[in-house]
This record gives sequence, C-alpha cells and structure tokens, in this order.
Amino acid sequence: MAKDNAIQYVCTSCGHTEPKWAGRCPECGAWNTFAEFRPAVKQKGKETASAVMDSNVKKLSEVSGESAERVSSGMKEFDRVLGGGVMKPSSVLVGGEPGIGKSTIMIQMLSNLSAHGDALYVSGEESPSQVKMRAERLGLKTESISIFCDTRLEALSETIERIKPSYIVIDSLQTLYSTSIASTAGSPNQVRACCMELSLIAKKLNASIFFIGHVTKEGALAGPKIVEHMVDTVLYFESAETGLRLLRASKNRFGSVDEIGLFTMDETGLHPVSDPASAFLSSREGALPSGIAFTPVVEGSRTFVVEIQALVVPAKSGFQRIYSDRIDSARVSRVAAILQRHAGLDLTNQDIYVNVAGGIKLSEVSIELALALALYSSRLDIPLESRLACFGELTLAGEVRPVVFKERRLKALYDMGFEKVLSSDSKPSSQIRNINVSNIKTAMIAAFSKKS
Repeated sequence: MAKDNAIQYVCTSCGHTEPKWAGRCPECGAWNTFAEFRPAVKQKGKETASAVMDSNVKKLSEVSGESAERVSSGMKEFDRVLGGGVMKPSSVLVGGEPGIGKSTIMIQMLSNLSAHGDALYVSGEESPSQVKMRAERLGLKTESISIFCDTRLEALSETIERIKPSYIVIDSLQTLYSTSIASTAGSPNQVRACCMELSLIAKKLNASIFFIGHVTKEGALAGPKIVEHMVDTVLYFESAETGLRLLRASKNRFGSVDEIGLFTMDETGLHPVSDPASAFLSSREGALPSGIAFTPVVEGSRTFVVEIQALVVPAKSGFQRIYSDRIDSARVSRVAAILQRHAGLDLTNQDIYVNVAGGIKLSEVSIELALALALYSSRLDIPLESRLACFGELTLAGEVRPVVFKERRLKALYDMGFEKVLSSDSKPSSQIRNINVSNIKTAMIAAFSKKS
C-alpha cells in the first residue's frame, strides 16, 4: 500500500502524475517535464485548507444564491477582458514576460480598487521601499493599500485571515512556499498547494485575489497546468512590436475569452489605447507597396483593421521555406497551395515571409483571402489599391466562404476610410462598395483588374 506522502512526479506541462520519473509524458507527449512531487504531511489538530468550504451535503435547489458583485478596476481595457469588472469572490492568474508590466498594472488596479475596500499587496520579489517608489512614480494613492513581504504560506494565510482584505495581489506565485511541504519555492507541489490554499481563503472571505505568474521560455505559464484549473480567470500579457501591450483571457468563468485589451506603457504606467481600431495599421504616404493587404478581424466586441505583409523571393536552397510567426505557417502553406492549384501561381521554388503590422497574432479564418492577395501581389510585384480591403475563408477547392460579423467588419472599414471590399456576400452595403467574389480566381481578377 502506497504511503500518503510517497514521492510522485508531476508533468509541469499538463499536470499528469506518475509514481516514477519518465522522460516523456504519456498524457501530453512533452519531454523532460516531470518534476518531483511530495504530498504535504497532514498535521493532527490543524484545519486543512479544504475545510474553509462548506462540507455539508445539500440539495442544489436548497442552496441560497448569492448575488454576484462586480467592481470596476478603474481601467476600461482591464474590465473589458475580465468581462465587465473584478468579480467578488474570484481568483485570477496573470502571466507575461519579465518587464512587460504585470506588477505595474496590478498596483494601478489595486490603487483604484482600494476605494471600494482594503487592499493587500504581497511582494516576494521586491522590498516595501521598491514597491512604494513605483507607486509614487505612477502617482497612485496608497493610503488604503497594505504591503506584506513574507513568502511563507502559513504567515500569509494568517495575515489575510486577520486583516480580511477585499482585494489581494500575490507578486509572485512562484515565490511562495509552505514549510509543511518538502520542496523548494516554485516547485510544482509548492505552486499548486499555495494557489489552492489562498484561492479557498479568498472565497471564504468574499475577496478577489490576483496571482502574478512567471512564464517559461515557450511563453506558457510556469508550474503545473493544474494551477490554471484552480483559478477562475487566466490572463496573458503580450508585447507587440509597436510597443503595445495586449491583454488576453485564455480562461474566464465570469465572461468571454474573446476580448482583448490594448495598452501603451510609459513612465506613468499603463494607459488604454485611444484609437484601437487603427492601432495595427502602418502610417505611410504615397502609393501602397506590393505585398500589402488589409482585412478586418473581430476580437470579442471589437473589430480591428490589420495589415498583412507578404514577401515572396526566390528560394536560396532550392526548396520552399516559410517564415511566419504572426500567422500559423501551416495556414500560409495551405493558402500557397490553393493559389498554385486554382490561380496558377507557382510558389514551390520561392521563400515566403509573412508578417502582421503591429505584431498581433491572427488566427481567424477570415484573413485567408487577404493573405492570398498579399502573396499574389508580392509574387507578381503588383500593388493593391490603397483603399481596398477583403475578408473571407478559402476552401481547398478555391472557393471563398462567408464569415461571421460581416456588418461589423464593413462598418470598421467604412470608419477607416476604405472604399471597396472583396467578400463572398452578394448583399450590397449602403456604407461601402461590396464586390462579390465566389472563388480565388474571381477575387484575383477583381483585385488586380483596372476595371474593378
């Protein structure tokens, strides 16, 4: 019979547990991701973290419903991604690269939320004077913010139970450790135990808790994947090439995961982008160069007009190579094959470079028609019209399929000054000239013919 505190091994990628170390995880297939895990020894006479929840069995119909409470964080972009504001109680995990602004946006948010209740900032990486200097530089009100710089879970839990703050920020989760667990801070066992303990305490006190998490070199949140299942919301900070900060939600129990928040960062902190609709368009004078195509994309309740850039040059090594990190390279390869089969454009001996202005990553199927036009334009060195945009999904048969939210896309193009759009919808628009294209061949004729 296995002991309760026997050593186990946890995959840091998916959370799968094995009794012995293995080089490859049988669940997710990742290599060298197993880390040692020793369950905490239960101490007699001491209440466990799970005891903070109601252990009585009840009929679901007999459970008293509590009204959900949302509080504005004071930042519209942050509220948008959260689903309308900070939910009480809730637990939120915030990840991002070092220096991207995680601590900055958390202290800004905490300063705004302190007007609605006591706030606690737990710093495991900076001293109180460093945190104060940042708050003063940002011009924040700190009268209702308390700071705690002990990384012991037991001391932190006791402090939270004693002062009962309404809003808590943990900076960062990887610095916390429990003395009852035989592993170092940041290990999968410590991260999981600390996250669970503090999340349950926050729910018991009807508080909102925010965990700042480190990321790996692959860009994923460090620690076992099970941490993401413990919290209510998971947010990721990304940095675009133009200096923009993008905030996305990969999980949200209280709202949509399709929303995106846009910020700029300067010496006074993070600020929302004033004109998000045109944030990803390049400012240029004169005629449009070849290899450029415009398309509208929908992110949650927002519609952006983005610029897809393509460069097609003769292959140096004799076989085709595709360089694309903003659009999936498999999608670029598929669109190139469609162009070769249905538009007569041979790209097999060409190197293909694809980029998106502003550094935003695109995954919508509606961008495929614009990607095809950009590749065609670059290969033949024929620029598109500067006031022409397009959207549509391409099938392997070379057809252009309609996409959702057509009216929102057309409105965004009209507001940005575009005059013509190529799409598979034959319904005319009162705002902008809509040219119906049913397949990739007719789209090329409409885009590059002077009579269009």
